[in-house]
Amino acid sequence: MLFNSFEYLFLFLPAVFALYFLLHRVRYSTLAKLLLIGASLFFYAWWKVSYLFIILLSVFFNFAIGNLISRPLLRSDILRRGVLIFGISANLALLGYFKYRDFFLENINALVGSSFPLLHLALPLGISFFTFQQITYLVDSYKGKTKEYDFLNYTLFVTFFPQLIAGPIVHHKEMLPQFASRWNWVVNHKNIALGLFIFSIGLFKKVVIADKFAIWATQGFDVAEKLNMLEAWVTSLSYTFQLYFDFSGYTDMAIGAALLFNIRLPINFDSPYKARNIQEFWRRWHITLTRFLKEYLYIPLGGNRRGIFRTYLNLFIVFFLAGLWHGAGWTFIFWGSLHGVALVIHRIWSLLAIRMPLVAAWFLTFNFVNIAWVFFRAKDFDDALKVLEGMFFGKLVLPAALSQKLEFLHGYGIEFGSYLEALNAGIPALVYLLLGFGVVLLAKNSTQLISKKIGYIQMAYASVLFLVSALSLNKISEFIYFNF
Repeated sequence: MLFNSFEYLFLFLPAVFALYFLLHRVRYSTLAKLLLIGASLFFYAWWKVSYLFIILLSVFFNFAIGNLISRPLLRSDILRRGVLIFGISANLALLGYFKYRDFFLENINALVGSSFPLLHLALPLGISFFTFQQITYLVDSYKGKTKEYDFLNYTLFVTFFPQLIAGPIVHHKEMLPQFASRWNWVVNHKNIALGLFIFSIGLFKKVVIADKFAIWATQGFDVAEKLNMLEAWVTSLSYTFQLYFDFSGYTDMAIGAALLFNIRLPINFDSPYKARNIQEFWRRWHITLTRFLKEYLYIPLGGNRRGIFRTYLNLFIVFFLAGLWHGAGWTFIFWGSLHGVALVIHRIWSLLAIRMPLVAAWFLTFNFVNIAWVFFRAKDFDDALKVLEGMFFGKLVLPAALSQKLEFLHGYGIEFGSYLEALNAGIPALVYLLLGFGVVLLAKNSTQLISKKIGYIQMAYASVLFLVSALSLNKISEFIYFNF
């Protein structure tokens, strides 16, 4: 079920909210928790019922392994470490089977000329997210950082529908105490107002902004055979903004829906396109993923404690794997590797203590991110090179209306005519891009908005956004991160 669907907006979410607090009010708190778990599983099964077994098996398995590691039953550290390795391996094996099996077989077939059959399995929704969440639980159980959590609370931690499909990647210590708290079992009007406000902003981001950019990005990447310079830049920038408004919109809706149930999810975005270096970008973009990569991969690899060369290698390994986590394809791996190299270069630059003007630093960072997204979006390297070739070597075509005023530019190889023909676009695309820059660089982000008091003006604003979004739900589209 999609957040941006009529079923979710007008049936599922209101019904679950009303029944949940009704059961709490008549003191059937355990039943209320079971209702929320059942609703979350129904939400997940809406997409594919047969994969419901996978998430249930994952929940039972990891809860059992976590308890086995943390309890005094296993006094030997060697045994506990062995169980931990077994638990992590089982999680990665499940993820690998569904997400990477065909990718590796394709490469083996191409490399040695074999003909291993491909399964073409549909990727279970959210498997990357709930796998990471439960790996953190196992690791923390081994470190003695987990308490003896109730099984229902643990199940809710994994399956809670607002963050189940595409995050944020939540941590057990910030979620499980909230599910156990009696203070969260009563209706909180402040949280309802704040939740509806943030949810409406997220819905508007997805339906009105991201889905519009998606039209031009899809046309440029998937349909057009060749792009001139302006078409290529509009294509790449459209995807850059589509991805941000799509994923941050999902996160806003997740945070907003969770607040209706008095649950606070962690912030996942903090104006990442304002970043003035690549390290700052990753502190602002997909914050919960960055946190996971740092705490459960970078630091265990040695972090920056084993010398400069090892620090650089660890950074590269982390982002190489981050690319692979996002998708089973060489373009994703190349995208992750680009960011790994960029972070190494940034570390070296920082050691040299050379300061760059802030505007230049922002310009360089934004354009690197934009160019790297080309590989993230492209189906293969040919599509990526098509867009990049257009961006840097394509002919520059300007609107025909400017030909008389700028006639002198003919001598520099600049043409006039249908400047966005390959995208079936025109002035609206350029206006949308300007507005996109304005929003990401000047508007307050969700982090800033939820720290403010929500009054009548803010709720009226949210109502307008929700109404405009609801009237735009003529074509339902999935969120980009559903594919990861």
